[in-house]
Amino acid sequence: MRIDDEAVLWSASEADRAGRPLLVLLHGFNSNEGDLFGLGPYLPLEPTLASLRAPEFTGYGYAWFPLLAEGAEMSIEGADAATDAILDWLDRVAPDGASVGLLGFSQGGAMAIELLRRAPERFSFAVSLAGFVLPGERAGDGDARLAELAPPVFWGRGTDDTVIPDASVQRTRDWLPSHSSLDERIYEGLAHSVSEVELADVAAFVRAQYAA
Repeated sequence: MRIDDEAVLWSASEADRAGRPLLVLLHGFNSNEGDLFGLGPYLPLEPTLASLRAPEFTGYGYAWFPLLAEGAEMSIEGADAATDAILDWLDRVAPDGASVGLLGFSQGGAMAIELLRRAPERFSFAVSLAGFVLPGERAGDGDARLAELAPPVFWGRGTDDTVIPDASVQRTRDWLPSHSSLDERIYEGLAHSVSEVELADVAAFVRAQYAA
């Protein structure tokens, strides 16, 4: 499994990316790299944006891992392979250790958290919009180290989101506070989407990370 370098959407040319922090955008299930790239005008100018295409073609869009409805083990194995692919991509494009943030929606939001769990020292912060924590423990000491570092995590979700199962929401509510410096936001009447109010909150959160 590999991230397609040719499919990555960048907000700046290679020459203009030097010395700038990187913000990696991770789209949701059945979508593509163009989805979150449209958030660029809402986000601070400090980071270079890189919007990735998930490795698995679904017949309509792309996915990072099989849906939980197909079995938790399949989801976790798929997410693990996708995590490997993203870290390999980072080794290719950002080997100098520049600050890397994560912003994902839905399944991409789950991947942002998975990346923190695998390599907590590699990422400065994560934004998970309508995302969730996948079940189970992970091999190694990633979860324990993440709890020690407690990086900033923005988790936003809507009260009318019927796509993410209640069990996934509850698992995330139980897990994130003890593994991150959590900024949890709940938006009344919001379905499985992102609102203007939420985007303003995300922009403020991201801006604060770079100000720090």
